[in-house]
Amino acid sequence: MIGLWDTTGNEVVKALAAERRSAGGVASGLALTLVAVVEEKKVREAEAAATIAAAAHPCRLLIVVRSDLEGRSRLDAEIVVGGRLGPAEAVVMRMYGRLALHAESVVMPLLAPDVPVVTWWHGAPPDVIANDFLGVVADRRITDSKLADDPVAALKQRAADYAPGDTDLTWTRITLWRTLVAGAFDTTEERVTGATVMAPPNDPTAALMCGWLKSRLDIEPVWQHTDRAPRMYSVQLECANGDCVTVTREEGTALFSRTGQEPRYMPLPKRPVGDELAEELRRLDPDQIYGDALGAMAGVADLDKRPPMRVHVWKDPVQAARAGDESGAMAGPGGSAA
Repeated sequence: MIGLWDTTGNEVVKALAAERRSAGGVASGLALTLVAVVEEKKVREAEAAATIAAAAHPCRLLIVVRSDLEGRSRLDAEIVVGGRLGPAEAVVMRMYGRLALHAESVVMPLLAPDVPVVTWWHGAPPDVIANDFLGVVADRRITDSKLADDPVAALKQRAADYAPGDTDLTWTRITLWRTLVAGAFDTTEERVTGATVMAPPNDPTAALMCGWLKSRLDIEPVWQHTDRAPRMYSVQLECANGDCVTVTREEGTALFSRTGQEPRYMPLPKRPVGDELAEELRRLDPDQIYGDALGAMAGVADLDKRPPMRVHVWKDPVQAARAGDESGAMAGPGGSAA
């Protein structure tokens, strides 16, 4: 590992090039550039997840940590090639002060040439991706609505702000559920007339499952709230001939039952974030099925017809926070100006 403290973007580029030369073959065959935007307290989590993903998709990993936006501008960097982060070229950049608001000035020269760029926010997703240039420059953008204060509201915001190429790890978390439900119809062509999803009231996976069922089957699923489990507990489908198909979560498995057949257990493990990230990195084209499910969930049509490219919209979060503090100080108890 090479550590550069209070350095410049140019010094980081030169240090990475020198480390690549010394690493030789370890640094060859990059499939993509993965830009991870994280908070300081989540850096180790992001590194662990990216290490798993890099084992399947060798990449150049650029971790951007923005801190102390009102302090002195400074850049600290760690460069690791073929080390603790697996078969990846990794640069962990901690940006302070106004530099953190212009992270692209350091990131852009570090992008691997002639490979796609994927930006992943390991934290509360941005309300508007176009406000972050690191999202605008990416071919694919991965958010995680689960990490927001209100996960279901954050997922609806993803629909309002959607552009082809966006995805969310909430979608990845229901891959195994979707596989089990779809597999029930390998041997029947019965029409589904209704569906019930049992889950806690603020579970984004349940919201997206309802959207997927609605978009695929043209039905209105019922979301039945339950505290029986911390996340989605079961999915039940009712068929036109009276048959029912039910998938119920148990510890590490799912109980699959269908009218007229013996219940059986199927694997339904809780996967680490790194496996979920690796799954999303398998495809770098827009995921139309996700777009349909997200639009059906949020009640927004034709998400796939939106332009895939975004135009950067500059927003200074420091100035916005100051303006909010000033308006709050001027407001009276009822919210009107004092």
